[in-house]
Amino acid sequence: MAEQLTFPLHLRSAQGREDFFISPANALAVTTLDAPEAWPLGRMILIGPEGAGKTHLATIWADEQGAEILPARNLTEDMAPALVAKGAAVIERAETLGADEAGQRALFHLHNLMQAEGGRLLLTARTPPRDWGLSLPDLISRMEATATVRITPPDDALLAAVLVKLFSDRQLTVPPNLIGWLVTRMDRSLATARKLVAALDRQALAQRRAITQRLAAEVLDSLD
Repeated sequence: MAEQLTFPLHLRSAQGREDFFISPANALAVTTLDAPEAWPLGRMILIGPEGAGKTHLATIWADEQGAEILPARNLTEDMAPALVAKGAAVIERAETLGADEAGQRALFHLHNLMQAEGGRLLLTARTPPRDWGLSLPDLISRMEATATVRITPPDDALLAAVLVKLFSDRQLTVPPNLIGWLVTRMDRSLATARKLVAALDRQALAQRRAITQRLAAEVLDSLD
């Protein structure tokens, strides 16, 4: 059977608190971000693997705090006053600043100004500060002194809930027993869950097939 031509759609996944699933893998992070008044010096680093839910959780926090969210690679020193004026800021993928001296200076400036004004600063990263490869001594000392909280790899319950959400975001209907079947066979990563659901969506449309266990097995093999 000839495959149908498919065109990628820009899907907007739900990012609200009601769409964030709490499990032992992320419960401590949720509790910590819910109490920013308890953060030492008003700063926190949220650490976790790719696709673990850092951006989702940071987005919830930013919405509730009225904070700006900015990728670390886009941060410049002249942005600091405007970010601080909001009283809170989120800088994502802080570990990418290791090879960016200008970015390190910008984060150092933002950190100091936010602390001086009593604001709150949340950083997200895949690894702890000691692994970022920072070269600015003053920034190294401040980042290594910053409190951290981790999101760990997902447990079965979280992985299943995220799969259900990802299928729902794409308005895809799957057999009820497929979720549990996938959880026991896929890599334990939310990033893999995203890739898997996207691939199932593409293949089902291209081949004009329903999403079944057989199609899922084929897609899982192709992801290995």
